[in-house]
Amino acid sequence: MTAEALPAAPRLRCWVPRGVYPPQADTRLLERALRRERVTGETDVLDLGTGSGVLAVEAARRGGRVTAVDISRRAVAVTWLNALLNGETLRVRRGDLAKAVPGLRFDLVIANPPYVPAPTATTPRGLARSWDAGANGRLLIDRICDAVPSVLRPTGTLLIVHSDLCGVDATLTRLEEAGLRPEVVDRARLPFGRVLRSRLAWLREQGLTTADGTTEELVVIRGEHT
Repeated sequence: MTAEALPAAPRLRCWVPRGVYPPQADTRLLERALRRERVTGETDVLDLGTGSGVLAVEAARRGGRVTAVDISRRAVAVTWLNALLNGETLRVRRGDLAKAVPGLRFDLVIANPPYVPAPTATTPRGLARSWDAGANGRLLIDRICDAVPSVLRPTGTLLIVHSDLCGVDATLTRLEEAGLRPEVVDRARLPFGRVLRSRLAWLREQGLTTADGTTEELVVIRGEHT
């Protein structure tokens, strides 16, 4: 389904230095889905792979008690700074996804993980860690799908955004197997960006796009406990 237009909120102040993933179309799509969720002062929110922290700050601005996690030291520092710039309070932790919040449970988990298929098996470094996700693009998506039930409360909700290049049905199936009831709640088709254009021949060789394919569809998947 496609969301109806929502009234514009005051723009967040966001500073993004070199080496941190800047807010882009996937960020905005996930933010739109976040704004449809009921977030109050009693809502515990977890932002996995927070990057610049803009989604975490938005959740806090809506009243949530927010924990933001990223494995990048620079992203952790920037998230803290962007919260300060917007007058919001976050708990920011450096760590590997849900491992950074052992024993904690949340009402809402949001995630904009790396999901770009990558032709190299080496561990990405620098800013590439924000998008490279293995040959099928699912290196972190599958881990999030498996880990979320352990951090969601029984009435909790997951919102995750990624490209159709890494398999929407695979995510829906994985979440169902993890005990959630998933559905696609938002979509947007976009032309390939710089990274995907640079890998176009490889993507075609792998069957991840057609011979004339130069666009991807971003989706937001919402999952609830069954």
